[in-house]
Amino acid sequence: MAERKTADRAAEQAGVDVGGGDAIDELRGQWRRERPDLELAHLDAMALVGRIKRADHLLSKGMKTVFVAYGLEFAEFDVLATLRRVGAPHELTAGGLIKTAMVTSGAITNRLDKLERKGLIERNPDPTDRRAIRVRLTEAGLDLVDRAVVAHVENEERMLAALTPGDRAALDGALRRLLVSLGDTHLG
Repeated sequence: MAERKTADRAAEQAGVDVGGGDAIDELRGQWRRERPDLELAHLDAMALVGRIKRADHLLSKGMKTVFVAYGLEFAEFDVLATLRRVGAPHELTAGGLIKTAMVTSGAITNRLDKLERKGLIERNPDPTDRRAIRVRLTEAGLDLVDRAVVAHVENEERMLAALTPGDRAALDGALRRLLVSLGDTHLG
């Protein structure tokens, strides 16, 4: 408990309103009680990684409700959004999709099969490489992703409402530095 008060004081001095405790505070306290020999800095690192993972889980859960309303799973939305953001003609090779989605060829094939059955994408042979398949949004796919992305970003805004613009900027910058330090500098 004393460690949390110290961390809360440091956060408050930095201008951060910490409010009440979270589930990770409870977890950290259990480790502190059971393993008082662990370095406080190490427990702080564990707590920060735990918060990132827990936030990812809760944000993913919150996003799922929007995708379900549009008859999609997150993975399907990811494919549609990838094709939409590359610009007209909203088309990539299956290999290009694998790189941006960071999944196996089997996983992307499963996603594409579902989207094709729904009439949201079409697959055609690549005219320049007979071994490659080009994946393109259909009109129905383009319409659906354009509607879903509006609801998706509004939902993300709602989920982040507890953070001030300054909080968001600080968190965004810190996470960017972390991702760059972990080598995540390019899609694919």
